[in-house]
Amino acid sequence: MEGIIMPIIIGVIIGLAVGYLIAKSLEKKKASGTIKRANKSAASILKAAKNDAEAIKKDKILQAKEKFIELKSEHEKVILARDKKINEAEKRIRDKESQLSSELDKNKKANLNLEKKTSEYEYKIEFLERKENEIEKLHKKQVENLEVISGLSAEDAKKELVTSLKEEAKSDAMSFIQDKMEEAKLTAEQDARKIILNTIQRVGVEQTVENCVSVFNLESDDVKGRIIGREGRNIRALEAATGVEIIVDDTPEAIILSCFDPVRREVARLSLHNLVTDGRIHPARIEEIVKKTEKQIGQEIIEVGKRTVIDLGIHGLHPELIKTVGRMKYRSSYGQNLLQHSREVANLCGLMAAELGLNPKVAKRAGLLHDIGKVPDTESELPHALLGMEWAKKYGEKPDVCNAIGAHHDEIEMKSMISPIVQVCDAISGARPGARRQVLDSYIQRLKDLEDVAFGFSGVQKAYAIQAGRELRVIVESEKVNDTKAAELSFNISQKIQNDMTYPGQVRVTVIRETRAVNVAK
Repeated sequence: MEGIIMPIIIGVIIGLAVGYLIAKSLEKKKASGTIKRANKSAASILKAAKNDAEAIKKDKILQAKEKFIELKSEHEKVILARDKKINEAEKRIRDKESQLSSELDKNKKANLNLEKKTSEYEYKIEFLERKENEIEKLHKKQVENLEVISGLSAEDAKKELVTSLKEEAKSDAMSFIQDKMEEAKLTAEQDARKIILNTIQRVGVEQTVENCVSVFNLESDDVKGRIIGREGRNIRALEAATGVEIIVDDTPEAIILSCFDPVRREVARLSLHNLVTDGRIHPARIEEIVKKTEKQIGQEIIEVGKRTVIDLGIHGLHPELIKTVGRMKYRSSYGQNLLQHSREVANLCGLMAAELGLNPKVAKRAGLLHDIGKVPDTESELPHALLGMEWAKKYGEKPDVCNAIGAHHDEIEMKSMISPIVQVCDAISGARPGARRQVLDSYIQRLKDLEDVAFGFSGVQKAYAIQAGRELRVIVESEKVNDTKAAELSFNISQKIQNDMTYPGQVRVTVIRETRAVNVAK
């Protein structure tokens, strides 16, 4: 048994060894085939990758060339634009050089004329100097002759004469002025105050303040877009037709109209109202509505002028003057409506003329027309008083009325009793509390100037401007200023204020001098 098993075991072992060797050889064959297939696949992949890389490279090169061409064209455009600007700048420079050369030629001609005139003036001045020297020599000879005759030198005689005349004239003048002032206070001041106060109290009007801006209210903010129009065409057409700046901002349901001329501002306001109400807003419609509105405003100006002259009882006024009176409704002076101011002045003039026994109708006529020069159709360099006087003469007004218009600011001499009445009533209407706007700074400066005038005199201790600048109270040092000098100081201060300052109405100067004796009881 043992002899049989051992060969079997050996045979099995040998068979297993042979099988193992066969399996190993088979595996080596399979691995070599797999490696060959992998090498083939890798080679194909590398070839495909090289082809793709070449394609991508060609694509990128084409893109780079296109980008380069695009950048080159843009660069050429920039260069052309710069060349164009340089050419335009060179053209402007050439134009300016030609303009400067022409102006230099004109200046040369003007300099030649100026040199010629200068030489003529120098010759005339030299001639006048020679004449002046001759006159001085003759004057010296006459003075020497007078000195020989009188036995005094010219300076001594002049000093004695001036001293004697100065003292005598000063005392006489002070006494004469005091007498006349007392006499005037007893008669003229009382009557004048009575007439002016009665006139002011009998007339009361409302003053309207005109601004350079009007606000046009809207029902909703959606209308703003229609008013502006596509690319701003409607608002530009409206501004061009009316001459008014139209401001559309974030203010809710409102548009601002800005213009110094109230008539144009009113035309723009009414035109906007009609356009918004109608709903059709386009450039052609805007021009049509503006023309209709201007015609309507012109008719309204004439109606206002007619109604004003009828209310005041003025007859026979020229149609152009009636139209001018109507235009006053849309003008203002120092914040005071010009038509209301002129109506008030006319009423005041009529009342004051009746009190003085003059013709109230002529006074009313002059009072109504005194400021017509403030509403000119064309620009003029004349003051409004003289311009109004020329218009009144042109349209057949009487000489008394023309003189009152031209003289109400003292541009010409007053030649009738109506002229001072118009001047006084104009001052009353302008100085009425609330009638006109006044800047606070200028008001404070006027009060300060009043006090500074008082401090310019010796002996003044304190000065106070009170009653809105209508009175100046001056407190003096009793040791330096006596009672006589106090009266003289009050007169001198009032004269200096009258000569050096401009103010409405009158300024009362009150000089206060007091002596105090103070003791303390212990």
